[in-house]
Amino acid sequence: MQLKMTFLFLSLKKTVFFFIEKPLSQWTDAENKRTKFDCIAKNIITSALNSDEFFRVSQCGSAKEMWDTLEVTHEGTNDVKSAKKHTLIQEYEKFRMLKGESIADVQKRFTHIVNHLMSLGKVFDKEELNIKILKCLDRS
Repeated sequence: MQLKMTFLFLSLKKTVFFFIEKPLSQWTDAENKRTKFDCIAKNIITSALNSDEFFRVSQCGSAKEMWDTLEVTHEGTNDVKSAKKHTLIQEYEKFRMLKGESIADVQKRFTHIVNHLMSLGKVFDKEELNIKILKCLDRS
């Protein structure tokens, strides 16, 4: 029996995949182990997905490729993440209490912005957040 084996070569600039047909009997222990772990990882990933997500990654050749596809789909590329972060920073800096808005609603909007920024790597001191929220409250 012959199986296709994927080799992965990493360079500083790009990743290259190519296939070489090699009989299963000639596989090394490391190659068998790598293939086994890749199959386990693919199984874990696909079992956690709904049908739409599954069809998006079902054609991927490796667990790494599946993961990268899902990451770009849900988080976006680095450029998209950077743009989101800059937009949220602007929202944070311009944050003010809206006329007629309750304090609970202000806190909810503020927490939403801060949580998104923290998920993108922005770090805040508690003191900074407290001062920001107090300054944005309406005095009436």
